[in-house]
Amino acid sequence: MDLERVEAYMAKVEQSEKTTYPPVGEKLKVGLDLGTAYIVIVVLDEENNPVACEKQAAGVLKDGVVVDYTGALRIVRELKEKLEKRIGRELSECAIAMPAGTESSVRTHKYVAEGAGFEVTNVLDEPSAANSVYQIENGVVVDIGGGTTGLAVIKNGKVVQTEDQPTGGTHLSLVLAGNYKISFDEAEAIKQDYSRPREILPIVKAVIEKMASIINRYVDKSSTDTIYLCGGTCCLTGIEKIIEKETGIKTIKPQNPFLVTPAGIAMNCII
Repeated sequence: MDLERVEAYMAKVEQSEKTTYPPVGEKLKVGLDLGTAYIVIVVLDEENNPVACEKQAAGVLKDGVVVDYTGALRIVRELKEKLEKRIGRELSECAIAMPAGTESSVRTHKYVAEGAGFEVTNVLDEPSAANSVYQIENGVVVDIGGGTTGLAVIKNGKVVQTEDQPTGGTHLSLVLAGNYKISFDEAEAIKQDYSRPREILPIVKAVIEKMASIINRYVDKSSTDTIYLCGGTCCLTGIEKIIEKETGIKTIKPQNPFLVTPAGIAMNCII
């Protein structure tokens, strides 16, 4: 992976949360990421340049499955309207992605997108979407979101295997809540306080080691030399070191792993 290229690209995607960039061409590509902790919409132009991005914290999904359809629909509509106001154009097509293994929930995800006024033109799995940004030839992409840890094994630039297990950032927050005897929302705030990794990591280390065990279960170490992380939970400073130690495989993450998957979903929007 060309880490310098990825860092520069993701920095611009992050900037598009506040800055609206003029698109190249007439058509826009939209990626809708219905996550356990956040719902994110990324808009790219025809050449995959970032145009705009909006996100909102949400608790309308559990382990990649929509559990509050009305709430999800409301949030997607609001984010879509914000983006259309920023860009000055209607957004019509979008791509969506699912945690690997939750394909049975595709219909509900599509209903949410369509209910908000999108036509869903592509559906893919989240780690594969992330690899559209990373462009890895050989290795493993691991997407650790709020509810799940998903992985895609890449060989010769193609996804040959996908897996997903229900362990993610929500589980870290539950452990923190129990440790500090505080509410889940307070624990979420502590988890996202990136000035406290030395305090947090020893408390949640066992959960991260479980995530690493998921990787160990499915990855052939004899033919895998690098793990590439993405997903909001990977924003936690030091998580890559624990995973590298537990798997024995070199582990890399960009400075902003949170928006990698939504940007990759947008890249795969068929327009």
